[in-house]
Order: sequence, then structure tokens, then C-alpha cells
Amino acid sequence: MKGLPVIGALGAGRMGRGIAQVFAYAGHDVHVIDAKQRSPAARSKLEFEALAEIDSTLAMLSGLGAFDDAQRPHIMRRIHFADRAESDAALRACDVVFEGVPEVLDAKREALAFACEHMREDAILASTTSTILVTHLAGLVTYADRFLNAHWLNPAYIVPLVELSPHPGTNAAVLSHLKMLLEAIGKVPVVCAPAPGFIVPRLQALVMAEAARMIEDGVATAEDIDKATRYGFGFRFAAIGVVEFIDYGGNDILYYACRHLARELGERYHAPAIVARLMQDGHVGLKTKRGFYDYAQVDIPAYRRDVISRALGLLRHHGLLVPPGNSNL
Repeated sequence: MKGLPVIGALGAGRMGRGIAQVFAYAGHDVHVIDAKQRSPAARSKLEFEALAEIDSTLAMLSGLGAFDDAQRPHIMRRIHFADRAESDAALRACDVVFEGVPEVLDAKREALAFACEHMREDAILASTTSTILVTHLAGLVTYADRFLNAHWLNPAYIVPLVELSPHPGTNAAVLSHLKMLLEAIGKVPVVCAPAPGFIVPRLQALVMAEAARMIEDGVATAEDIDKATRYGFGFRFAAIGVVEFIDYGGNDILYYACRHLARELGERYHAPAIVARLMQDGHVGLKTKRGFYDYAQVDIPAYRRDVISRALGLLRHHGLLVPPGNSNL
């Protein structure tokens, strides 16, 4: 019986090391492949640094109680380093290869060509680019139907989300297979169209820029903005998705908030047309049983209870769920 898919991480930098750690931890054999021409001394130095970093990270996680440290040597033995001379055999052995070289088009072009030269025809190739659209890269690969983008969020070994972005020629079965593979190792894949910023970077760039702008304008200190983020903004959206939250509170609240903030702070707060359309159609969310989601068949009281249950779990995690009458004054 065929074992677990063999994984390749093309590029021995931070992303490649993180992906290698994740899959080795889950039981897969992984090849960390460095396709650059290097001197023997430079090759040995890179291998030592890459494996030492992974081992150090695993030691930290075991020290934090994530797993029994006795498993660490077994995890490390699943990770194999291959230099350019060894990369031919390593790539042929892989069922899935994640390209993770620097975000430079020439570097991507060279790495993808190298991968296509040595990989099997039935293997999946995924770029981890965070800036270049998959539609721009698809023309650089030999078997475009088995190619897509898989954007991991750093640190890859801890953040569950992976944003998958197929191009129009990606085989649907390839996308489905990669989703199942990621889910099997405990990741949470989402699919997005080829668009600048994917989902998370596009959202977080706006939030980070606005946080910096508030500091610049003297609205709040960095410390208070970070407290507000951890215990308000971040706390809320760790319990409920951002679109789910729009429906939960009501799209009408977003509609009027955007109108006010756009007047006060500028057009960057102007709501997209879909918000106005939902208002006009009377679909403002949970209270009308339709918004961005359809709640016609949802048990609303049970759903609200579930949302609060998620939030209570977070309060417990932060040590902020206090018993009645427990004021510290």
C-alpha cells in the first residue's frame, strides 16, 4: 500500500523550512531542496542552519507542551536535505512540491523551470508566492493543469490557514487533492481567485496601515492600539469570521458606520456597492434571516449560543473569565 505523499520544499529559506517542519511533524517524508550552485562549504553551512532551525523550533514547541519531545528525533529523520546535485532524485520522489524561493520573478521563473524539468508528470507543483498572481506564473510551468498557488502564512508551522489560488487551467481534482492533503495535516485551506493580496494580506494591510495612521495622528499609543487589537478586534474575529460578524450585528450597522466614517475620515471608508444592495433588498443579516449568508434553515438561538460559546472559550484562554462578585477593587 502506498504510504503518505512525499513532500518537496524547493527553497531552503524560512518558508521551505516551515513547510518541511509541518509535513514531517504530520508523518510525511520531506525533501528540502536547494537548487542553487554552492561551494561544498556553503552547502554544508546551509544544510546545518536549516536543520538546526527546524530542530530548535520543534524543541521550543515541545517545551511549550505541544508534543512529547521524545518524538523530535523521529520528526527530524523524516526531513532530507538535497543540494543541486541531489535535487533531480529528490524532486522525482516528490508527490507535491512547494516552491518557496524569494519573491522575485526571475527567481520564480528559474525555480519553476527547474522543478518542471525534474518532477514527475503526475506530481503537483504549488508556488507559495505572496505577491505574484498564479495567472502570471502558470505560463512558466510545463504542466499548468497541475499547478496552483498555496500561500502559507508565517510562521507556517503554527498558523493554520493556507490560501489556495488556482488559475483557470488548474485541474479541479488537483485543487481538491491539495485541500485534502492540507486538511489531513491540520491546516485550514481556503480558496480565492487570483487577485492582489489574496484574502488575509489584503485585509491586514488595511488594518496595519490604519493602526500606523492612528499613531501618526495622535489618536492612541501603540500600546493601547495593540491592547485594543488583542482584546477587542482580534478577540472578536477569533470567535467569529468578519463576514459572519457583519451579518451577526447587521449589514445596516456597517452601512451607516461607513457613511459616517467616510464623511469624517475620507473615501477609504466608503462602503462597496454590495453593502448598499443588501440594504436596498432588506437583507441585513441574522435579524432578517438573510445577508451575506442565508439563515433560513438556521436555528438562530442555537447559533447565537454557539458564537458566545466560542467567545467564552477565548476568555478562558486569556484568563479573563472571572466568577461573579470577583472585583479586585
